[in-house]
Amino acid sequence: MNMKKAFFVATMVLTSAVFASAETPRFRGPEGDGKFTATGLLREWPADGPPVAWIAEGFGDGYSSVSVSDGNIYVTGMTPDQTGHLYILDMEGAVQKTISYGPETLDEWAAGPRATPAIDGNRAYLLSGPGVVYALDLDAGAVLWDVDILARFGAENITWQLAESLLVDGDNVICTPGGSEGAVVALHKMTGETVWAMTELNEPASYCSPAIITHNGRRILVTMPTNCVVGLDPDTGALLWRHEHTTRHDIHAVTPVYGDGLVYYSSGYGSGGGALALSEDGASIVPKWRDETLDCQHHGVVLVDGYLYGTAHSNRTGLVCLELETGKVMWTAAEITQGNVVYADGMLYVYEGPRVGQASLIKPSPEGLDVRGQFTVTAGTEQHWPHPTIAHGLLLIRRGDAVIAYNIKAD
Repeated sequence: MNMKKAFFVATMVLTSAVFASAETPRFRGPEGDGKFTATGLLREWPADGPPVAWIAEGFGDGYSSVSVSDGNIYVTGMTPDQTGHLYILDMEGAVQKTISYGPETLDEWAAGPRATPAIDGNRAYLLSGPGVVYALDLDAGAVLWDVDILARFGAENITWQLAESLLVDGDNVICTPGGSEGAVVALHKMTGETVWAMTELNEPASYCSPAIITHNGRRILVTMPTNCVVGLDPDTGALLWRHEHTTRHDIHAVTPVYGDGLVYYSSGYGSGGGALALSEDGASIVPKWRDETLDCQHHGVVLVDGYLYGTAHSNRTGLVCLELETGKVMWTAAEITQGNVVYADGMLYVYEGPRVGQASLIKPSPEGLDVRGQFTVTAGTEQHWPHPTIAHGLLLIRRGDAVIAYNIKAD
């Protein structure tokens, strides 16, 4: 191979790797921690916000975010006949395929799917509000298998129906039925058969999406059932530790985040959150501090350079910055109301809801609020609840029947 051809091949491989790293096959980024890996993004927005690249409509009711994998966009929605569908779009917003999977949530306040699809190769995995896990064959456009996890694991549905975005871990799909025969379980991703079921807890599910953290080389599955935050062995389902934490309406919808040996958890309705110090081997915890200022309801918390950023629910405090090590409140900003918080390329993105619809670009700093741009999302329908997704230079916001793509590339 001559030098010119070798350089071309190497460049193409590097470019492909960069594009792959900028995608997110699951809820709230590749690791489920609210951090997206896209780079080369705007550090400031124009006065009227970044330009709209495209708007795709007609997805029906739903509150799931979008996933991006292999150059495709995935989003769910419910048509008036109560059928849930997975829509596959290209990066220009054109629908390439629609896969129907089954009944979805009928709710006067918030109808349609809640869970963001998890993409794994040529399969998509999602949990319906009524409690069925679906594995979809993306090539065939059909259901590969489905499991009613409420029936299989002796559980009842929760007040606003299940909203967990599934976690694909190796050969397993991890979910939280909250049943007597399995509070947290793993299903084999090819067959739907039960791999393990953790029965040491007898607590219902509570809207939280699980994540896997790594502490001193040990992988730990973290999530929040109705009354606590827990750590499990993701390979066996063994319960490592449990920490009591209750809140009104049993709403624990914020995935715990990890940094520097600490697991941070938070819930709304004045219950606040706190940090748990992991033992050296991760098999036990000691509570380190508690805080009631950042009582995040279901909008996500992001850890950046040792500081936590999220919006408060019940105390009108707005955007909050906490020091992870101590729990010290660095600042609050009431002008940024309750909203979803994510991070990419050195910047925070806050999408305020339920009816505000303001998107803000913020430079994270423990020194104070530093807003670098704002605009209002006007396309779409219903509440501004789905979490934003960032991939391929696009800020992707789902609102009701629409997905809106904003061009946030720096060049």
